[in-house]
Amino acid sequence: QVQLVESGGGSVQAGGSLRLSCAASRRTFSNCDMDWYRQAPGKEREFVAATSWSGSSTGYADSVKGRFTISRDNAKNTVYLQMNSLKPEDTAKFYCNVHCTSGPDYWGQGTQVTVSS
Repeated sequence: QVQLVESGGGSVQAGGSLRLSCAASRRTFSNCDMDWYRQAPGKEREFVAATSWSGSSTGYADSVKGRFTISRDNAKNTVYLQMNSLKPEDTAKFYCNVHCTSGPDYWGQGTQVTVSS
């Protein structure tokens, strides 16, 4: 079992930046990616970014490429999402996810990001 706690959300004007953090309750293993998803009101949850255990492999949704950066600190069991040049369409609740090649996925409770124009 892994508990995930997100933090760092808030309200910001368009063009601003936020850094989200997701702390896991225990060490995640080399077969686990750590990912960020988001869900806007009335929309389905969508993939934002992913990082492999080593951090050497990352992936991004086209909508955030060049603006968001995912990173992880395995010593702290934490994954980060640096979000720059935020747009109103980035407004959503952001969720942390641990996805391993075996076993269930784990989700955090989410952190709200609101971007005003």
